[in-house]
Amino acid sequence: MPTIQVFEGNIIHCNKIFSIEVIENGFIAVQDGKIKEVGKISDLDNFKAKHSDTVIKETRLNEWQILIPGFIDTHIHASQYFNVGLGLNKPLLQWLDEHTFPLEKQFNDTKFAKKAYNAVVKQTLSHGTTTASYYATLHTDSTLLLADVAIEHGQRALIGKVNMTNNSPVDYIETPERTIEDTKQFIKEMANKKNSLVQPIITPRFAISLTIDDMKELGKLAKEHNLRIQTHLCESIGEIAEVTKLFKKDYTQVYMETALLTEKSIMAHVVHLSQAELDILVKQKSSVAHCPSSNFNLRSGICDVRRLITAGVNVGLGSDISGGSNIGIVDEMRYAMIASTALSFQKDNYEPLNYTEVFYLATLGGAKALVLDDVAGNFEIGKEFDALIIDLKAENATAEFYTKYTPLEMLQKFIYVGDDRNITSVFVGGKKVK
Repeated sequence: MPTIQVFEGNIIHCNKIFSIEVIENGFIAVQDGKIKEVGKISDLDNFKAKHSDTVIKETRLNEWQILIPGFIDTHIHASQYFNVGLGLNKPLLQWLDEHTFPLEKQFNDTKFAKKAYNAVVKQTLSHGTTTASYYATLHTDSTLLLADVAIEHGQRALIGKVNMTNNSPVDYIETPERTIEDTKQFIKEMANKKNSLVQPIITPRFAISLTIDDMKELGKLAKEHNLRIQTHLCESIGEIAEVTKLFKKDYTQVYMETALLTEKSIMAHVVHLSQAELDILVKQKSSVAHCPSSNFNLRSGICDVRRLITAGVNVGLGSDISGGSNIGIVDEMRYAMIASTALSFQKDNYEPLNYTEVFYLATLGGAKALVLDDVAGNFEIGKEFDALIIDLKAENATAEFYTKYTPLEMLQKFIYVGDDRNITSVFVGGKKVK
C-alpha cells in the first residue's frame, strides 16, 4: 500500500524573491520524496479522506518547532575542511600558497580523501545543508569519492573536479591535455552513478590558474554536456590585478570570451565588480555565491548583494570553507546582514539586508543560483522535500525561551542566535538523513 508522510505544524518558506510565507498550523504531504499537498490543518481531514487507500504517517511539530526548507551552500571547498580556522589573517593569494594548496595535494591519497569527505558531508548535513556545491581537488579518483560519500549520506550535491594548468605549484598542477581528459572521464563516471541527487559541475579554479585555451575547452565541455560551471570572480584586489596582468583585460571579460559565463554559471564572491562587468553578468544570466565570512576573514572586501539583486542577478550564500570559518549557512546569514549593514554606514539611503531576506538567500535564492529551483528551495507542490525541523527548545541549545513567540519570531531567533543544536531533523528528497 502506498505511503504519504504528513508534517504538521508551523511552516515557513519563501514563495518568491525576498518574500516570506508563514503557514501557521499547516501541513505538508510528501509522497515518493516529493511534495504532494500543502495546506492548513483544518483541511487535513479532507486530504486524508481523498487518500483513504494510502497509509498516512504523521509527524506533528510542537509549539517550539518550525519547518523550513533545507539550506543551500552555493560555494564550499570540501577538500579544505581540515583547514577551517587556519591562515585567516592572510590575504587570499598568500593563504592559497601557504595553507590551501599544501592540504589539497594530500588528496592524491584516497584513504585521506575519504576520511576528509566523510567528515565534511556529515558536518554540513548536521548544520542543515541539504544541498552543497562542492569544489574537490585536481584528483579525479578522490573527487569521485566525494560523490560517493554524498550519495551514501543522502545529500544533494554538485561535485566539481578542479582544473589547474597554469601559475600553480609545481607539484600541484596538470597539463592541458590531462585536465581535459580527466574532466571528460569524471563526467562519464558521474553519469554512470545514475544518482539524481549528485551531479557533476565544471570547476576551473579561477582565471589565474588556467590559460585562455584551457578555459575555452572547459567551456566547450560544459556546453556539450549541458553542465553547470563554478569558479571565482573578482574576489580580492590582488587577485584582480594578477588577472589583468596576465590577460590584459578585466576578469569578467576573460570568462565571457571563454564561454564560462552562462545561465548555469555560479561565480563566487564578486566583491569588486565594475558596472560594465555587472552588465555582463546580467546579460549572461550568471549567478553569484555570496560568501561574507570568507570575505571578512581574508580581507577581500564586502560584496554589495543589494546591488546585485536590484540588477537582476540570482544570489545565494556560500560558506566558502575554509576561507570561511563556518561550516553551516546559519552563520553566513548573520555575516550577510553584518556585511550589508557595514555598507549602509558608507552609503546614503541604503537599506541593509534583514533576516527574512538572508533567509531567502539561504533557501530559494541558493536554489535559483544553482539552477535547482525546479526541485528545491521552498515547499512548492511538485518539488522534492528538502527540509529542516528547527526546535527552539532543543537540548543544550544556546538560547532559552520563556514566553510564546510567533513562527516568524521563532525564525528570527534561530537566525540570530541558533545553531546546529536547534536543527533536530534533516530531510533530503523526503528521506530523513539526520
